[in-house]
Amino acid sequence: MSHKFVLLVCLAATVCSAAKVPVAIYYESLCPDSAKFITEQLYPAMKSELRDVVDITFVPFGKSQYTTQGSDVTFTCHHGPNECYGNKVHNCAIDKIQSDSYRLESTRESLTLDFINCLMKAGNNFPDNVYPGQRCALESQINWENIKICANTTEGSALLRTAGDTTQKLKEPLSSVPTILFNEQFDKKVNERAQQNFVGTLCQYVGAPQPRICAQNNSAPGLFKVSALFTTLLLVRFAF
Repeated sequence: MSHKFVLLVCLAATVCSAAKVPVAIYYESLCPDSAKFITEQLYPAMKSELRDVVDITFVPFGKSQYTTQGSDVTFTCHHGPNECYGNKVHNCAIDKIQSDSYRLESTRESLTLDFINCLMKAGNNFPDNVYPGQRCALESQINWENIKICANTTEGSALLRTAGDTTQKLKEPLSSVPTILFNEQFDKKVNERAQQNFVGTLCQYVGAPQPRICAQNNSAPGLFKVSALFTTLLLVRFAF
């Protein structure tokens, strides 16, 4: 009986440790706030051990709109036509990127994140209106040709339309970009907090045992308070 009990405990622990926090990110390819969040908050966090406890879903559409006439779909994007193309590239990348058997350290998720981070870091700074998809594909070591064909055909339009439908189905209509949902729930304060401190916000949803980075993040405010108190005491002492 004791062996069976230990086995059940181990199985339960495995299930618990394997549970990941669903995080959905609704954004636009040329949005400065989206770029700031992805490059300064999300990307560094996902390069830490937090990558093992979170399941990221990217939804590149934002405040875009689309109309249909027969089989044709026309998009109007928040930051103009270049953003519509960029949104298609992002959607196609999410759909097309695959991991390589010869690169065991790279997963489909990590390659997609590297590519998206590169695109967002470039922002609007690309010459002659040439979207930096090929350059970022080379840097991220992924196949650009499949993504380019997708983005320039009806397949890219269909993927972008699906992202639009997903965005429009939000219980709380999207009012700002980026919008970040934890556990498929929108909370305005959580969304704002995540854009300033994604690690700290995510750690509030991560069950035990938490990654070390969560403990470090949780202890930081306390350390700051102790440091501030120590400084105050020194100032009072020297004042006399």
